[in-house]
Amino acid sequence: MDYLPIFLKVQDRPCLVVGGGKVAARKVALLLRAGARVTIISPQICDDLLQKAEQGDVLHELRAFRDTDMDDKILVIAATDDEGVNRHVSRLAGERHIPANVADNPQLCNFIMPSVIDRSPVQVAVSTGGSSPVLARLLRARLESFIPAAYGRLARLVDEYRQDVKRRFAEPAKRRYFWESILQGRVSELLFAGQEDQARRALEEAIHDTDEAFAAGGEVYLVGAGPGDPDLITFRALRLMQQADVVVYDRLVSEPIMDMVRRDAELIYAGKQRDQHTLSQESINELLVRLAREGKRVLRLKGGDPFIFGRGGEEIETLAEQGIPFQVVPGITAAAGCASYAGIPLTHRDYAQACIFVTGHLKDGTVELDWESLARPAQTIVFYMGMHSIPVISRELIAHGLPASTPVALVQKGTTREQRVYIETLASLPDVATRKSLKPPTIIIVGEVVSLHEKLDWFHGNQLN
Repeated sequence: MDYLPIFLKVQDRPCLVVGGGKVAARKVALLLRAGARVTIISPQICDDLLQKAEQGDVLHELRAFRDTDMDDKILVIAATDDEGVNRHVSRLAGERHIPANVADNPQLCNFIMPSVIDRSPVQVAVSTGGSSPVLARLLRARLESFIPAAYGRLARLVDEYRQDVKRRFAEPAKRRYFWESILQGRVSELLFAGQEDQARRALEEAIHDTDEAFAAGGEVYLVGAGPGDPDLITFRALRLMQQADVVVYDRLVSEPIMDMVRRDAELIYAGKQRDQHTLSQESINELLVRLAREGKRVLRLKGGDPFIFGRGGEEIETLAEQGIPFQVVPGITAAAGCASYAGIPLTHRDYAQACIFVTGHLKDGTVELDWESLARPAQTIVFYMGMHSIPVISRELIAHGLPASTPVALVQKGTTREQRVYIETLASLPDVATRKSLKPPTIIIVGEVVSLHEKLDWFHGNQLN
């Protein structure tokens, strides 16, 4: 280990920054966030630092560095464009045993300014020992997705009750088990969902539970996995995927996304195809209830968004009726994701002022839709699950007034490397399935916005037009 990773308290303590450029400004910003009293010594300063000085946030002296500037300082940063000055500041700080950092010169530093993930009071610092600040920033960006902003609120809540828990559980082992179950259970999930008052009440109830029954109870997470690209899932979805005990997943959840699920979780496939249901919807509803009552954290993982033709509403209706705790995490719906990756804006001032999402078949298997309201100008129509209804869609939209020349896009496996985009018209649409060997999942987009595809197509991974 090249450096000892420590967190230094500089709040309301005097720190020195030698230099007044943009690099110095970044260092000053970090010190101010930590509450330091900052003095800047430099013959010239950038506008950002000048503004801070005028506002009284920092003390600035418009001159060259003097050795006495280091008197009474607990930390110094050299960020000038004069290597001689930087070396002198570093040497003087070493003689006085003051922590010193020299920008872009690790050899002159005795401490490193890491790349920081700030969820105060939770902080995570990443450093490469000064060898590659860019790599440190990239690693920080990856870690950002695993550490929701709500962890700061969680840490503050825990701090409020630390002494109460210490009095309640005298034995360190019991205290540790209590906090583990709280931080991985219902209390933290309530707080992450924005229900801070309920989280506080749940924590108080757990502390005063005379039976010490503070293990996490069962819960269902209804999560949208997006249209296929794993980079499009939300931070909250990823966190729940990593902590679920059981995953009940659909056919449209892509393999790369399933690879992100907790490795030891039990996997239950509940996929549906036309007339081929692994589990009926009623069976899925009952399964979610049963698993939650067994005390398990159940991840119900659906492609796209669970509330856009995903039957998520039906599932949580059952959960609510049975008193099962649940939370819903929205996902990027297939229409938005596939259209974006195909370079087709669903709305556009010149082409479409409205957009309608429609299912290609109803619960009874028919395609009885309000065709008159669908076949209106300046409107985009997106059909989900419409492959088997393509002839009907073409016939009815033309019959109700849309021109036969209206452009149509069929986006197959959108947002993935297997994405294919086929451009047709309503007139040429009926036999497209035989001509193009279409396979599900495929979204059908109807409207003049489709004409922008060729101009705005930005996602070229293995596309075939």
